[in-house]
Amino acid sequence: MISRVHSSILQGIDAVAGEVEADVARGGLGELKLVGLADTAVKESVSRIQAALRNSGYRWPGPKVTINLAPADVKKDSAAFDLPIALAVMQAGGMFASETCDDFLVIGELALDGRVRAVKGALATAMLARRLEKRGLICPADNAAEAAVVEGIEVIPVSFLTEAVGFLTGELPIEPADVDLGEVFRTASRYEVDFADVRGQESAKRALTVAAAGHHNILMIGPPGAGKTMLAKRLPTVLPPLTPDESLETTRIYSARGLLSPGQSLMATRPVRTPHHSTSSAALVGGGIIPKPGEISLAHHGVLFLDELPEFTRTTLEMIRQPLEDRYVTIPRVHSTLKFPAAIMLVAAMNPCPCGYFTDPKRQCKCSPVVIERYLSRISGPLIDRIDIHIEVPPVPWRQLRGDTEGLSSADMRQQVLAARSVQRNRFATANKSVSSSPLLPTTYDLRPSTTTNATMSSKQVRQFCKLDAAGETLLKQAMTELGLSARAHY
Repeated sequence: MISRVHSSILQGIDAVAGEVEADVARGGLGELKLVGLADTAVKESVSRIQAALRNSGYRWPGPKVTINLAPADVKKDSAAFDLPIALAVMQAGGMFASETCDDFLVIGELALDGRVRAVKGALATAMLARRLEKRGLICPADNAAEAAVVEGIEVIPVSFLTEAVGFLTGELPIEPADVDLGEVFRTASRYEVDFADVRGQESAKRALTVAAAGHHNILMIGPPGAGKTMLAKRLPTVLPPLTPDESLETTRIYSARGLLSPGQSLMATRPVRTPHHSTSSAALVGGGIIPKPGEISLAHHGVLFLDELPEFTRTTLEMIRQPLEDRYVTIPRVHSTLKFPAAIMLVAAMNPCPCGYFTDPKRQCKCSPVVIERYLSRISGPLIDRIDIHIEVPPVPWRQLRGDTEGLSSADMRQQVLAARSVQRNRFATANKSVSSSPLLPTTYDLRPSTTTNATMSSKQVRQFCKLDAAGETLLKQAMTELGLSARAHY
C-alpha cells in the first residue's frame, strides 16, 4: 500500500513543496530503503521514527518499507521530515486512515518517546501552505505561534505523534493556534535600553539621530571606553517602529535559522547584530554547502554593528560592500543562486590607532605614524566611501560622567527621527504609491511601505530635491577639491 504526506523543504529562507511517499510490501525479506537525496540528518531519522512509534504504542510495519522524498533532485537536510515520514509509513502500513491528510502540510522532529520537537522554517512553511491553497499546517506546538501569523490557514499545534494521528483520523479535535498581532506588538515592541543611559556624547547622539532619520551608515572613531558600543546598541530605540511587513520579513529569516524562542510569534523590535571581528565571511554574509543567511541578513531592518572595524579581515569586510548598496546578499551555487534580504544600517566603531589613545587628551599614544597608517589602511577606500557619516567620539569628562543632568533620551531622539521620516514619506509619496502591502497580515495596521530615505535616494532624486544655493555650491566644491571625494561621496 502506498501513502503520501505533504511537507516542505527549506531553501535559504523560503520553503518549497515536498512530498513523503511510503510503500509497505508484505512479501519478501525485511528491507528498509530511504531514497530522494536525503542528507545524514534525514537518513538517521528512521531510527528515531522507529523508536517513537514503538514508545507511542504503535508497531513498525513491514517487512519491506520504501520511503521516497520528492522531488528527488532537491537535497533534504532537515529533521522536520520525521513527523511526515512517520505518518506516511503508518498510513501505508494500514495503521490509520485519513481523508484530510492531503489538506495539510506536515513538519516536525520526533523524539524517541514520540514528542514533537520544534523545527526551523515554520513561518516559511505556513506561507507555502497559503500559496498552495492548503487548508493548513500541522506543526510542533513550539512553532505554532510563528506560523499562526499567516492568515487564511489553520495552524494545528501538536506535541506528540499520537496527537497528530488523532487529529488526522478525526478522533482528537485540536483548535487551530491563534495570535493577536496587536497584543504582540504592544507587549514585545519595547526596548530595555535608552540613550539617556549614555552620559555626555551629545554630539554623537546628534549624529546618530541624523543617521537614523536618513538611514545612513555611520562610523564612530574614538578611544576605548568612550561609549561607542553603548551608543550603537541603543540606535534601534530611535528608529521608527517595525511595520508588520518588516516584522514578517525579519521573522522569516530568524525562523529559517531556528533563532526564535519557543512560543515567539514575531520579531517586534529591530534587531541588533554584533558579530565578533574573528567572524568568517560565510558567517557574516551567509553561505555554506546549503546556503544559510548570515549576520548581515539577521540584521535586516535593523542595525549591524561592527566593533573594532580594522580587526576584521579585509576579505570579510569587502564582502559587505555589495549588500550595502543593493540591500540584499547574493549567494551563487552551481545549481542555483539564493538571495537573502539585507536592508541594514551599518554602524562601525574603531580606535584611532592600535593602542587606542591617539586622540585621547590625557593618555599618551605609543604608536608611530607608520603603525597608525598601516592600521587605518586595513579598511579599503571603497568601503569607507559607503559610510556616509564619520564622527569622533571623545572621552567623557568627569563632570559629565558624574553629573545629574541627563542628555537626550531615546524618546526625544525618536521624535526627531519620526518627524524627518514624515517629511521623507510626503516627499516620496508618489514613488511609493505603486508598492502594495503584504496579503499575509491583517489590514488593521499601518501597512504603508517604508519611505525612500535620504540614504537611498537616486542621483536623479538628489538633483531634484536637494538644490543648492550659491554658498552651498561653493562649500561642496571646496569639499570635493580638498577631501578628494568620489562621485558617490558627492551625492
